[in-house]
Amino acid sequence: MRFLILFILLISNVIANEAPNIKNLVINNELKTYDNITFLDSNEKIIKLTDYKGNLVLLNFWATWCLPCKKEMPSLDDLKANLELNNIEIFPINIGKENLEKTKKFFLDLNVKNLNIYFDNPETLAKALALRGVPTTVLFNKEGKEFARIIGSIDFGDKEFINWIKLYN
Repeated sequence: MRFLILFILLISNVIANEAPNIKNLVINNELKTYDNITFLDSNEKIIKLTDYKGNLVLLNFWATWCLPCKKEMPSLDDLKANLELNNIEIFPINIGKENLEKTKKFFLDLNVKNLNIYFDNPETLAKALALRGVPTTVLFNKEGKEFARIIGSIDFGDKEFINWIKLYN
């Protein structure tokens, strides 16, 4: 019986560490640490990533003029509403130097109801994280270290993505 339990634990660890087949997902070989990650909420209040340790954090960088951003935003909104993911924080961060009214209209037009609007102003975070374009989603583990990125748009409701993200939740 002990052998069977050890075998099951060994196999489950191997499966859990297997890289998923998720489009545009880049898993870091080594965790990346950043100092003082901050961005702004819609009231221009500073949000600090360190305040969310203990949670899985997704920073999704987007702009209203970005068609792939428009395509993926509804599924990101659904991810936020997913009750199975209770320790996840999602921050859609606008990097287009766009005003609040324009970003609110973008969310309204897409029927986004679960996400709040955040800004990287004046694009210091995008530069610090060396983003190459939008959309890009940077994933931080519960210790606040970057462990993966999604470069380009994906369907955040994809079952493989949901199952993979549950491993970190």
